[in-house]
Amino acid sequence: MLPLKEKDKPIVQKLLTAGCCARCVLRFCCVSVQAAYRQAQHETLKELQTFIMEKENNKVQDSAEIKPHNTELSQTVEDPPCKKAKLDPTEAVQSETDAAAMVTLKKESSVCVVCLGILQDLCGPDQAAKIAETVKAQNYEFDTLVLSVSLPAQLCVREHSCWVHVKKEVRQKGLVLDKDDVIQVKEAFKWVMQGLVTRQLEGVAVVSKSPFEVGVEFTHPNTESDCHFLAKCCPDCFKPTKNKQSVFTRMAVVKALEKISDGKFLEHYPCPPSEQSGSCTPQDIQCLHVSVFIAGRYNKFCRSLPQTPWVIDGERRMESSVEELIAAPILSAFRADGFNFSSSGREDVDVRTLGNGRPFAMELLNPHRSRFSKVEMKQLQETINKSSEKIRVRDLQIVTREAMSRMKEGEEEKTKSYTALVWTQKSIENEDISFINDIKDLTLDQKTPLRVLHRRALAIRQRVIHSMNVRFVDSHHFYLGLKTQAGTYIKEFVHGDFGRTKPNLCQLLKTDTDILELDVESVDVDWPPPIPE
Repeated sequence: MLPLKEKDKPIVQKLLTAGCCARCVLRFCCVSVQAAYRQAQHETLKELQTFIMEKENNKVQDSAEIKPHNTELSQTVEDPPCKKAKLDPTEAVQSETDAAAMVTLKKESSVCVVCLGILQDLCGPDQAAKIAETVKAQNYEFDTLVLSVSLPAQLCVREHSCWVHVKKEVRQKGLVLDKDDVIQVKEAFKWVMQGLVTRQLEGVAVVSKSPFEVGVEFTHPNTESDCHFLAKCCPDCFKPTKNKQSVFTRMAVVKALEKISDGKFLEHYPCPPSEQSGSCTPQDIQCLHVSVFIAGRYNKFCRSLPQTPWVIDGERRMESSVEELIAAPILSAFRADGFNFSSSGREDVDVRTLGNGRPFAMELLNPHRSRFSKVEMKQLQETINKSSEKIRVRDLQIVTREAMSRMKEGEEEKTKSYTALVWTQKSIENEDISFINDIKDLTLDQKTPLRVLHRRALAIRQRVIHSMNVRFVDSHHFYLGLKTQAGTYIKEFVHGDFGRTKPNLCQLLKTDTDILELDVESVDVDWPPPIPE
């Protein structure tokens, strides 16, 4: 039996007459028992019909009680025959009952005026089979899934119309019914489908929260104009956005319906909603796994390899990049649709990264495989390292989204160590450069370098060189070691960048200097955690 009460009868009668499906009637009666929605649609409709008939049968009993009890009087005194035949009260009530039955039976095969068929033919074993078929075909790795539903915004308008339709009568009878208590179409859909999808996927649980999401979207083009009057009544609720094709988003429509008065609504929209000949159209089922995050450190041994793809004016300048060499094997292993690459700073195309390497992280978008053991991650690291001699990866591991932020923490505070091969215009001896070893915490004012001015805002940035050391090579060359604050432009410190960096090495040595080679020796970020070889 359906969990309905006497107070629900006027709502049931009114909604069935308006053209609502059985499950939408349950929603408006605030039935939250999930099993009631899982029952077959036609069985629920029959129970609702019986529920209505009980009301009419009570009328029959009441009318029988008011018949004259003086049978003797009724037999002896005969009323003159009427020119028009009068219907017996019991017959009149019976005709109402038949009419009610006809209404409910008539509506069984028509499209619901509220959900537009979503809780009818689009909510059952056939739809569950389509969902399961799509999931199996895309070959994801998952233990549970969450079912998401995207509905046409106009369903909100139709639901509001039915709400207005029943609200007046409900309140006249002194009953309390709040719109927020009405069960949402999405909830009812999920209650019906969860068990069906679980059976189709051989026991995989459909839960409320999971890293794997299966999205079902419905559209109904014929009723898209249902929302249009709201733009005139509540124009402030509908503002164009870059990422939305239509201003009539579900959230905007809900906001407008909260503001509009019943009187204004009834001026523009029928109550109850008009019937439609066709149901909603299900769109392609979408599967999406939450991102997986990979971290590690990389070394770069090549002086002609950019960190990221180097494209200028639409033309590619280098055949590969650090990012691509690392990402290709990882994307293949996780079967991801795409990735976002980030690192703790970046080196120029002609700069090597040595020592323990530079920390990097990757967000893998919609990975079809998401679980890797430590052994498998080690094997993946070896695959990357064997694929190219230009780079090497270490400490490759899966991390959480929250752990990603640690790479960027203290971006300005961390230190980096470099080795630069410097050329001097004036001939030098070891004694001429030895004083550099004693310089500590030298503060630089660096105007945005000319070479990066196209992508960085013009500004003067203060950076600190904590220490330096020199190693004499010959009369025009020496190696300069530096430990600096992150973000220091080393090349510009050496050659001065036409005086845009002050002080600079030219000023310190009183001769023109230039940088011939540069290596990053260490990036002092304690992340990700080292993995023993």
